[in-house]
Amino acid sequence: MVPIHARLAKIKGGDAALRRRRPRSADGTDFSSVLTCSVAPLNAAQTAQRAVPTRYCATVFALLLVFSLVNTRAADNNAVLSSWLNAQKNIHAWSADFTQTRILKSLAQPLTATGHVWFEAPNKVRWELGHPARTIAIIGPEMMQIIYPRLKRVERYPMTGEQQGQWGDIMKLFEAGFPRSQAEMEADYNILGQQITGDVCILTLQPKAAGARKMMPQIKIGFSTKDWSLRLNEMQFADGSIMRNEFKNSVMNPQIDAALFAPKLESDYKIVEPLNK
Repeated sequence: MVPIHARLAKIKGGDAALRRRRPRSADGTDFSSVLTCSVAPLNAAQTAQRAVPTRYCATVFALLLVFSLVNTRAADNNAVLSSWLNAQKNIHAWSADFTQTRILKSLAQPLTATGHVWFEAPNKVRWELGHPARTIAIIGPEMMQIIYPRLKRVERYPMTGEQQGQWGDIMKLFEAGFPRSQAEMEADYNILGQQITGDVCILTLQPKAAGARKMMPQIKIGFSTKDWSLRLNEMQFADGSIMRNEFKNSVMNPQIDAALFAPKLESDYKIVEPLNK
């Protein structure tokens, strides 16, 4: 009769033969002994001592990773901002269609309108709101005119001297969309934030001029990261209202008729100067 454990006994007796068949490296190292080597158990104190350096290294690595990502993102943002500012040097004129949205605390639903805008560097702007235009705003180096064609009324505000005040700051707010240099932008605004969503970069700016900041505590400028064209501006007013303009069909350096910025008014228009009252 053959014992049940005869095979095991045979294997046990043949350890030397098995060791001869174990895979070994070129230097004679027994791979099976390396893989099956025993490790002395650690007590609780030893385990804690080894865990502390591991947790410390993990924390340091995480902080370094975050720091690296922040620096990389900041470098990318600076590169985008620099590219946009460099592109503005080549813009002498610009025009676009726009959709204007106004959010007022007194209204449950925002007001929307469409229109067209022309800009000629360094300080000429014409806004037409509505089709046909219901309101026309013309801003120049010496005067701003608000024209109401249906009412046959024109309001004029000086842009020079002591009366310039907040209206001059409004012009600077629009010019923020077409800065000539980073130094020019930083002279007039604090850059509060920069965010890229899709192909649009949005800058959040705070006017440094006390008069502008009192009327508009914050504005946003959005531009394309593909062709560096102005895509939106948003003005937040002191009363909590918001006016947002989103631009499309923009044209860089179009030929603009000079009459757009100096329209001839019909004799039946009433001209008023509210600041002189």
